[in-house]
Amino acid sequence: MNSMNNILSITSKATEQIKKIMSNAPNGMDSVVIGVDKSGCSGYAYKLDFGNSSDFKNFEIIDQDGAKVLIDPKATMFLLGSTMDYRTDKLSSRFIFENPNEKSTCGCGESFSI
Repeated sequence: MNSMNNILSITSKATEQIKKIMSNAPNGMDSVVIGVDKSGCSGYAYKLDFGNSSDFKNFEIIDQDGAKVLIDPKATMFLLGSTMDYRTDKLSSRFIFENPNEKSTCGCGESFSI
């Protein structure tokens, strides 16, 4: 069986953060679910949620160093070849997805210049 772990690479920072989040997750939740939402000026935004992997039958599962990530089949095409990272700067800490295939990302809240 060919597992498609090349959909998404997860950095060690993101792995650590997922584990941290999961230690406070609601009962029965064992993974982070990545989906996409139609929104924002580029058309799509990634969304993260808690999930129980036994509820998500056709989702891709990536288990990295004990951090379990489920990928919505609808999100797979948007994530192919991406890297999930966790970044902290002065104003916020957030998961980001670096996607080499993205044609345009917009600046809504993600970047600004002074």
